[in-house]
Amino acid sequence: MKKILLIVFVFFCITTAQSQVLISLIFGDKLNSEFLEFGLEGGANFSTISNMGSSALNPGFNLGFYFDFRSKKNPAWMINTGVIVKSPMGAKDIPVYSLNDENLDNTFAGGRVNREIRYFNVPILIKYQFKNNIYLKTGPQFGLLAKAFDEFKNEINDNDVVYKKNIRDQIHVIDAGLAFGAGYHMHVGNGLNITVQYYYGLVTVMKGDGPNNQYNRSLYVTAGIPIGKGKAAQKRAEKEAELNKVVLPEDEK
Repeated sequence: MKKILLIVFVFFCITTAQSQVLISLIFGDKLNSEFLEFGLEGGANFSTISNMGSSALNPGFNLGFYFDFRSKKNPAWMINTGVIVKSPMGAKDIPVYSLNDENLDNTFAGGRVNREIRYFNVPILIKYQFKNNIYLKTGPQFGLLAKAFDEFKNEINDNDVVYKKNIRDQIHVIDAGLAFGAGYHMHVGNGLNITVQYYYGLVTVMKGDGPNNQYNRSLYVTAGIPIGKGKAAQKRAEKEAELNKVVLPEDEK
């Protein structure tokens, strides 16, 4: 059973963002209910790696889907989860290091290196929404490594020179940490969610003999759009109206 679940998860993770959007549009109204909100979420994130000597945040774009499972006893409380399918992290302008190749080292001497690490991230957060539609959320987030590379850049004779080094085997496959954020749930239109969220990694980025004091950090600014929520509500209203319909006796017709 565990192998089957793992295969399903990996299969889902390797699908494209376009497929994710298409599936959401087709099945969104079937996933939404009175105590469950499903939607797409995406935006910008600004990442760095602690204790790495990076001089700038590494900007990226994230995209995923989310679920809000509301408590039936108190709908203000909910579990916020989902999968951030596209979620780059890393650091920008880290110190140049040797590539153990004299020609490459000479080429990129005085240049810069950007480290990009891409994960499939799964947050599992406790979320509370106040009566003014502002919400807070916090909890653990887990990441599964997809790819990682260092991009060396330099400018020689007015020409940009770029070299990518695959470093996936140097990065821990599993990342984990704490996420906490705040946002606002609009009640106009489809109910857009605007969230600012911070991720504080607790698992060292590098494995083996790599530095043991470097952790992922990332600030997310995202917008979440419920998919099929209005249609699902309309179906529930029609069903309730059908159940409440009064059938008149034959002699009163």
